[in-house]
Amino acid sequence: MELHRFSLLALLLAVTCSVAGAYDPLDPKGNITLKWDVISWTPDGYVAMVTMSNYQMYRQILAPGWTLGWSWAKKEVIWSIVGAQATEQGDCSKFKGGIPHSCKRTPAIVDLLPGVPYNQQIANCCKAGVVSAYGQDPAGSVSAFQVSVGLAGTTNKTVKLPVNFTLAGPGPGYTCGPATIVPSTVYLTPDRRRRTQALMTWTVTCTYSQQLASRYPTCCVSFSSFYNSTIVPCERCACGCGHDGYHGGRGTGKSRTGRNNNGYRNNGHGGGSECIMGDSKRALSAGVNTPRKDGAALLQCTSHMCPIRVHWHVKLNYKDYWRAKIAITNFNYRMNYTQWTLVAQHPNLNNVTEVFSFQYKPLLPYGNISA
Repeated sequence: MELHRFSLLALLLAVTCSVAGAYDPLDPKGNITLKWDVISWTPDGYVAMVTMSNYQMYRQILAPGWTLGWSWAKKEVIWSIVGAQATEQGDCSKFKGGIPHSCKRTPAIVDLLPGVPYNQQIANCCKAGVVSAYGQDPAGSVSAFQVSVGLAGTTNKTVKLPVNFTLAGPGPGYTCGPATIVPSTVYLTPDRRRRTQALMTWTVTCTYSQQLASRYPTCCVSFSSFYNSTIVPCERCACGCGHDGYHGGRGTGKSRTGRNNNGYRNNGHGGGSECIMGDSKRALSAGVNTPRKDGAALLQCTSHMCPIRVHWHVKLNYKDYWRAKIAITNFNYRMNYTQWTLVAQHPNLNNVTEVFSFQYKPLLPYGNISA
């Protein structure tokens, strides 16, 4: 893990680190929309362009990326995919000629890695499943792949929509609704002189819930000021202690309190969770920074056991203005937050006069409301 420390000057007080429900008051319309456009019929099915659009203002999908799943309504198979791949082929033994890409009734699809051959690529693919938030990078908030489906319907009336969609981004947290048929997508030709349209289009909407992702907060806030030498630290076990969400693997020779032979330490709160001491050789070992598909963190041992700590320091407090410094520290060895976003809420933020060291953007989830 690279332990990043970001020093930011801003006017912030309360950072949204607490556990939130499925409804986010700061981003009430935020969602990830999956759009399936049938672009051609085949002798036994169809070819569809699947587009994933992240309409969330500040929540992106980080490495190791998204995993999209669903259940086929009948006995469909995937003949081929461009720009993505199914994680399992499944049992295709009944096919005597060409073998499908996947025969799984419930396929799991992942993005391809950057640098794959051009004949395996399609627009907006091959980013290792990393998708930016729309509010941060609109151009990078889209991911796409093309899938050829067999043993399926070959007309608008005989196609059965997939069901039970799931999205890991990475790990749990997203809930997807049912597929809904919508008006067909209209495309413009490259010269923008002709319009074409999909033969059939359906969409799926997925929303995020922090409570589904984890029972515990993902960060904590500590405080200090120029007029007081005392630092108010994060609360002990602010993000939980002894729970499986932040486990760090298994070592040998461990004791209930103290280090084991591999540089791990049991946090002493039960539950079997372990962390890595910051000064241990284990923190520098190969593979310790590799993200996991389930999003499980591997934390440095701290009293608060949070992946992220946000420290607020009041630097100045004049009659006309006040200034604060924000420092963000990453304690998660498995996550490198290269494109982070800090969301904060404070009644004085509408009076921001100057921001240093990072980009600031106000969130207006409900527009301008007249009193």
